[in-house]
Amino acid sequence: MTGTVSKIVHFEDEEKFIDDIDFALERFSYLASRYGHNPIKGVVLWDYIAIEDNEDVKVFRVGEFPFVEGMLKLDLEKIRTLEEYFDEMESKWDELTVEEINAYVELMNEALGERRVFYDAYSLGLDRNTAYIIIDVHALHYLAGILEGEEKELLDEAAEVLLRYI
Repeated sequence: MTGTVSKIVHFEDEEKFIDDIDFALERFSYLASRYGHNPIKGVVLWDYIAIEDNEDVKVFRVGEFPFVEGMLKLDLEKIRTLEEYFDEMESKWDELTVEEINAYVELMNEALGERRVFYDAYSLGLDRNTAYIIIDVHALHYLAGILEGEEKELLDEAAEVLLRYI
């Protein structure tokens, strides 16, 4: 993507990082809904997994499978297969590594008999307490040039939070 910068960021407190990114994304998304430009093109946490169902791709964290399970448009047998693997990963949460998640994803796809589960963190070189962020510098520059007042403050707050990690 032209005008984008990709960065692996490190953090000490995962929950604080997620709260901070949610804060920034909320503001950027609001501004994008008004002006059509979002400075954040993507965020991948070390434990994000994607599952392609019969409609689209759903992305979630390893421990969130029970919440996503009801939204997956797959036959019950495939959902139960996925559930077994995700339950096993959750039971090992404290020691779970990126390499192990990658191995589970390969096993899930093998058990499903098709490639429906995707895990990018391994190939991106992520580990615990890391994330991959894609920033659209052109969008950030554009918004900084046109916003005023409260909307400019929203942009500044979001950018300040983002800069803590970059």
